[in-house]
Amino acid sequence: MSSTTVLPAAPPQTGAALALEDVLLGHADGAPLPGEVTLRIAPGELLAVVGPSGCGKSTLLRTLAGLLPPLGGQVTQDGDPITGPAADRALVFQDDALLPWRTVRANVELPLAIRGVPRAERRRCADEWLERVGLAGHAGKLPHRLSGGQRQRVQLARALAGRPRAVLMDEPFGALDAHTRAGMQDLLVDILRGTGATVVFVTHDVDEALHLGDRVALLGSGLVLDVPHPRDRAAQHAPDTAELRRRILETL
Repeated sequence: MSSTTVLPAAPPQTGAALALEDVLLGHADGAPLPGEVTLRIAPGELLAVVGPSGCGKSTLLRTLAGLLPPLGGQVTQDGDPITGPAADRALVFQDDALLPWRTVRANVELPLAIRGVPRAERRRCADEWLERVGLAGHAGKLPHRLSGGQRQRVQLARALAGRPRAVLMDEPFGALDAHTRAGMQDLLVDILRGTGATVVFVTHDVDEALHLGDRVALLGSGLVLDVPHPRDRAAQHAPDTAELRRRILETL
């Protein structure tokens, strides 16, 4: 992915404090996933979540988003129970989920339009975010004319345009090639810097988790581990990072 000049962030806001207390994850029409989940995610933290397939990583995000009620326990934001979706919690998926009949700009504007933001303001905001993710020249295109990495940048711009206090990311870069994926990781770091948003980032990639996360939660084991050098690629082979990687892989 080509380098991108990231514009100054909007004034920082307070990220959401998210918590799960003895939560049973699952769908109402099925059995709960094994084990209870207890997690506390601090405002402004980037928590990376890893775990084996089927352990409930995507279900965890949907529960935090308010799309799935917990089968037991309590899920809260800033101490208040999460009872449904809210505009200050944004979901970002591996599938970019862009509306194919809307232009790139119109896709970024969508959450603002739903909230009733005036047309001129939402266009200004969408254009600013497209500039920040390096797609200013693509605003009038339809999604099918973009590469996979470009569509993910549009999805990131759409998610952040509404200035959510929490961003819930479900393997957003999992379908990208290694070079594009690394570029998207760096772009995410640059974009989030100064926003104040709390991020829960689900991934199968342990190296991605160690690069992005302030902490790594190993879903299904109850372990939550501090990352010694978050967002520092130069520290990938540092002894403490290598030891943490070994420990995570052994646990998984």
